[in-house]
Amino acid sequence: MSSKMSEPVTPPERGGEPETPNLDFAGTTPYEDYVQADVLTHLQHLRSDDPGEMVFLVTTQVMELWFTVIVHEWETASRALREDRVPVAVDALKRSVRELEALNASWTPLAQLTPAQFNSYRSALGEGSGFQSAMYRRMEFLLGDKSASMLVPHRGAPRVHAELEKALAEPSLYDEVLALLARRGYAVPASVLQRDLTRKYEPSPEVEAVWAELYAGDQNGELVRLGEALTDVGELVWRWRNDHLVATRRAMGAKAGTGGSAGVAWLEKRAAKNVFPELWTARSHV
Repeated sequence: MSSKMSEPVTPPERGGEPETPNLDFAGTTPYEDYVQADVLTHLQHLRSDDPGEMVFLVTTQVMELWFTVIVHEWETASRALREDRVPVAVDALKRSVRELEALNASWTPLAQLTPAQFNSYRSALGEGSGFQSAMYRRMEFLLGDKSASMLVPHRGAPRVHAELEKALAEPSLYDEVLALLARRGYAVPASVLQRDLTRKYEPSPEVEAVWAELYAGDQNGELVRLGEALTDVGELVWRWRNDHLVATRRAMGAKAGTGGSAGVAWLEKRAAKNVFPELWTARSHV
């Protein structure tokens, strides 16, 4: 056999790159370093022997991650609105719409739990309840649903409490929208612009009139596009609340919720309310 025939064969290349990826790393993989997958996949500490608890726990953790992304988008939009960069804000809101769709789909694994299935690991929650989620509370504050009392459960976690306290005092996403409309010459009343930002936003007839005027005008204007992006967000928040209500009603009926919450009765009140309220009512006057 010739020496030429005994030479090792070099793998064929595509576009100058070897077909075989690099598999040899001195430490953890670059993927692991970036994603921290090993951390994420070892955060599940089950408290019961029921096999259904795993999907409940992981689904809840996935929801928390989506809350985090959505808060990031809405804070990005809020900063952009303060700087009069409406297209940047609209882009962030549109991203959050796709993220809200993914968040809402998180209910699918839990949507058909029977009471017996839920009861098999419900006791593992102890006093835990979704209303104690700090990141979800930040979402609600950004939507204008402020309440100082909702900081109380987090007094034992100084960093989390400080973040919520800051979010409580800052303008909501909708406050930034209304401030922008005022700067653009629309008649947003001073009582709205100078309101106590730590309190829940209440609908204003004057703000309703502003949206009606705006929607009756240039349909291709950036403020209408902003209004429609907010409406998309509001619709998906409403769907989130209703999906939560239905899943809870199927799993536990009208029983009191974990953590002392009113369960379905509380969720029914939440589901009946719209965020960015004047964006919905103004449509009757256009």
